[in-house]
Amino acid sequence: MWIEIKKAQNLMLAEMWKEFFEGEGVPTRIQPASGEAPGRELTTYLILVPQDKQCVINEVLRKL
Repeated sequence: MWIEIKKAQNLMLAEMWKEFFEGEGVPTRIQPASGEAPGRELTTYLILVPQDKQCVINEVLRKL
């Protein structure tokens, strides 16, 4: 199961978070919050990670 860990205000920020989390070894998905088609630049995106990786993400975010 995938859980929301952050929201990004646009696609570029969502992709930056995705790359960051994947660099830490955590699989990451992004999806539009409003249910619109993926790839639209100016929409809010949800950053999703596997539920079993939530502790890892919390540790990574604490270090920022």
